[in-house]
Amino acid sequence: MKKTIFITGASSGLGKAAALLFAKNNWNVIATMRTPENETELAEVANITLLPLDVTDNEQIQETVKNALAIGKIDVVFNNAGYGLAGPFEGATDDQLTNQLNTNLLGVMRVTQQFLPHFRENKAGTLITTTSIGGLITFPFFSVYHATKWALEGWSESLAFELKEFGITVKTVSPGGIATDFASRSLVMTQNEAYDEQLNNVLSVFMDPEKAKDYSTAEQIAAVVYEAATDGKSTLRYVAGTDAKQMYAQRIAVGEEAFRQGIEQVFYKK
Repeated sequence: MKKTIFITGASSGLGKAAALLFAKNNWNVIATMRTPENETELAEVANITLLPLDVTDNEQIQETVKNALAIGKIDVVFNNAGYGLAGPFEGATDDQLTNQLNTNLLGVMRVTQQFLPHFRENKAGTLITTTSIGGLITFPFFSVYHATKWALEGWSESLAFELKEFGITVKTVSPGGIATDFASRSLVMTQNEAYDEQLNNVLSVFMDPEKAKDYSTAEQIAAVVYEAATDGKSTLRYVAGTDAKQMYAQRIAVGEEAFRQGIEQVFYKK
């Protein structure tokens, strides 16, 4: 019997790559996005169903999950919708703060909550959430984004304990850099001119073409999501991508304070 995965944020990047990979491997895929009427590539795949979903709209979450469950049993929920808020924290507007937390954190929580009765009744189910290497380490000028991703890591780790008794597995996939249009499509910047010089220095390090050589493709990260969904293990955290694995291993090896000093040296060369 075919298994079914429900994916949020499937219009581009990792979400779309995951939808295509699971469909290719004979899964039924329910791919959700804010404007499914604009999606052409996924619409042409026989075992992919498109549904509308804005993860900041609680009423729509309830309606879309209800419609998804009416199709049949769902085995895996992949919480992938999200975007980045970057720039000086002092310059963040209240709307920017609220939108970031609503999308990256509360959206994941609300979607997950709607599926829990279904998973409990079936005594089975896997919840996978895209966090980020930015949920395990930090960089300058991403404080609010990091707040959401660190929160998801802690939430997932705690949730795994309470859901295990019901046969539900909780996992996170923490990618490093992905060679997608995330920076142009999924990045919102705050503004405060007092930080301009510092911010420009930091961004010049991020934009270094040498750095991008270590980035993964969306398809490579999607393969890790597929592994998490199918390996039958209770492993919580899947650090994905060469750059992410190296950075996280280094943080563990040298300790948090030494690692923080190393990050400072990279971005604030004297």
